[in-house]
Amino acid sequence: MTSDTSLRPISPMRARMIEDMTMRGFKEDTRRDYVRHVRAFAAFIGRSPDTATAEDLRLFQLHQTQSGIQPPSINSAVSALRFFFTVTLDRPDLARRLTVVPYPRRIPAVLSVEEVTLLLRAATAPKYKAAFATAYGAGLRASEVVALKVGDIDSKRMLLRVERGKGGKDRYAMLSPQLLELLRVWWREGRRRSLLLRGGWLFPGPPVLPRRPRCRPSRGDQEARLATYAAAQLRHAFARTRCRYSCDPNTSRSRDILPANT
Repeated sequence: MTSDTSLRPISPMRARMIEDMTMRGFKEDTRRDYVRHVRAFAAFIGRSPDTATAEDLRLFQLHQTQSGIQPPSINSAVSALRFFFTVTLDRPDLARRLTVVPYPRRIPAVLSVEEVTLLLRAATAPKYKAAFATAYGAGLRASEVVALKVGDIDSKRMLLRVERGKGGKDRYAMLSPQLLELLRVWWREGRRRSLLLRGGWLFPGPPVLPRRPRCRPSRGDQEARLATYAAAQLRHAFARTRCRYSCDPNTSRSRDILPANT
């Protein structure tokens, strides 16, 4: 029998930390991760984290390193603890004792135009073809693709409106003629099947590109992870292709980068 953790009372200190993060516009995932890191630190020292010393922080980071925790996870804990001690407790002297672990950042493998063509051709359903083409042709993140609405398509100015993208910011993305045609094919098919409503979601129903599949995926969730990974790869490919075109003085910046016959 499981208990609902949301109903458990929280300490005033944790409540204050959550309030501090909320005031600064931290997203829910960030707030949850920060609280988790501070809770792990408190469990390590065996007492309330507001009684921590510089030696406690040193031993905690040493424990993380010896336990085989990877540098990105250690640095995430550093960010959480720095916020906790600097903002919530107003003890910046302790926050300065935390050490960020350097690690090599590898350039991700980027799909070539030929590989993008094969991927887009493999998506035979109009909905999936339009979604993947949007990720590549407009350079959108998976979360931005699934959040698009029919009204976000501006065919007169050839733009896509992206609401609350990364950092909660709105922006406009390019809309090429070929991408517009793929979206229209899906729009006609969706209207025929009574899936699209005026002003409704552009890709309704089960998320075509889920934001965060479950940690222990079923077969369907494994396919969702693959779709999300493919969308990220398409965005990387978009960036490289646009950079190549923008650096070419003989190429227009408004050029349609979608492969032909997709």
